Amino acid sequence: MPPQKTSSLKTYFDNIAVTNGDDECRAWLERVLDLKTELATFVADHREGNGTGNYVSFLKGSFNFSFSFSFSFTDGGPDAIIRSPKPGHMATALRDEKVTNEVQVMEYLAQNTTIPLPRVHSWGLTAESLKQLGPFIIMDSVDGMLLSTLLKRQSENGEEVILLNQDFDNTALDKIYYQIADGMLQLSQLTTFTHIGAISKRHGSNIWSVIRRPLTYNMNELMTVAGYPANKFPTAPFDRASDYFRSVANEHLNHLRTQRNLADDAGIVQKRFVARYQFAQLIPKYCVDDAGPFIPFCNDMRPSNMLIDPDTLRITAVLYFEFTNTMPAQFTYDPPWWLLLSGPEWWLDRCSMEEFVTDYKPRMEQFLRALERVGKEASLKKQPSGTLLSTRMRGSWRSGRFWFNYAARKSFEVDGVYWAALHDGSSSVQLFSEAVHAEIEDLTKMKMEQLKAYKEECTA
Repeated sequence: MPPQKTSSLKTYFDNIAVTNGDDECRAWLERVLDLKTELATFVADHREGNGTGNYVSFLKGSFNFSFSFSFSFTDGGPDAIIRSPKPGHMATALRDEKVTNEVQVMEYLAQNTTIPLPRVHSWGLTAESLKQLGPFIIMDSVDGMLLSTLLKRQSENGEEVILLNQDFDNTALDKIYYQIADGMLQLSQLTTFTHIGAISKRHGSNIWSVIRRPLTYNMNELMTVAGYPANKFPTAPFDRASDYFRSVANEHLNHLRTQRNLADDAGIVQKRFVARYQFAQLIPKYCVDDAGPFIPFCNDMRPSNMLIDPDTLRITAVLYFEFTNTMPAQFTYDPPWWLLLSGPEWWLDRCSMEEFVTDYKPRMEQFLRALERVGKEASLKKQPSGTLLSTRMRGSWRSGRFWFNYAARKSFEVDGVYWAALHDGSSSVQLFSEAVHAEIEDLTKMKMEQLKAYKEECTA
């Protein structure tokens, strides 16, 4: 079908929720900044080595706030940072859960892969933190610049979006892709799990299992910028991929029902409903390996979360593993969504599917060639088994499963992705049952009432 622009379905955050979150975060930051001296002592007491730390700088990320401290060479330990998730930008109710999950994943990966990770010295929950500031991780400070900074094109006209510099040297990009491909191949070959969720190590053993629900990036976004009720999220792991996808489809529909400013008129309500309703109908088509395997999947393993030595082009650290869970293996078998640095929604909002594909496919092929080189070298060390990861990724792209998986992880983007990539032109609202028609009618009325109340609250 011809490429479709989806600007009318651009998804906006709930500005009231965003403002409240910003206020909460600002008050927390003011409190934290007043405690730099005490934090230096806290970090010194919770890291390897001796001595007192000296404050160096701070860094604000999307979800975290980090302080960097230096230590002398004579105290027996490296420089360190302390990182905490920010309230307001990271749902307060999820902060302890997020840090617990991330530390467990980092330990698991440090044991089972050669992915470069900062060494964790100490971590704790809110109850164990300095003056109850919140959960924390204390880890080595690693030198390097953000890989996304090295790869991005120069901004134009104050443009804030980060896009790949298409003139970046191909030989250098091959070297960078090779290292990331090596990490992704290692992740794909990890021990598989029987459930979808957060991994943890059994107390007093080296046995890893899944006993908690998957905590995802999408869940955090829905809670912090959409007003989504926390009691509608899953509370336990899943043992079937189809059950997980049905839970996600339910999240998408609940998002439409609960975010008050998600539709400006009746037509947009209908288009969003159809996209989310039909997404659920696509589960039998795109869900494969229903009973597993389930593999640790990091949706955020991308250049903006990696450090690189710009002189040697060696990746020195992968920084964040928040929202990493065991997931349906088909997520691991997708080509990376971040090869143009910003996600596909940037093109779908402003341009067209055709323009995204034109820019994306050459980079995808370049990455898959790097992955094939990594796979060939790995096969020389041990007997290969199963289908090559690069072959699986090409299959995901050709079949359209790439788009289904992407939409599964993005309640804010599912509408644009559905209409641009998953809609086959055959489904029609007229073919829906009377019950579904009644649901659309009731939903439209509710959304218009919600929007009116939202606008009045914004004005007030």
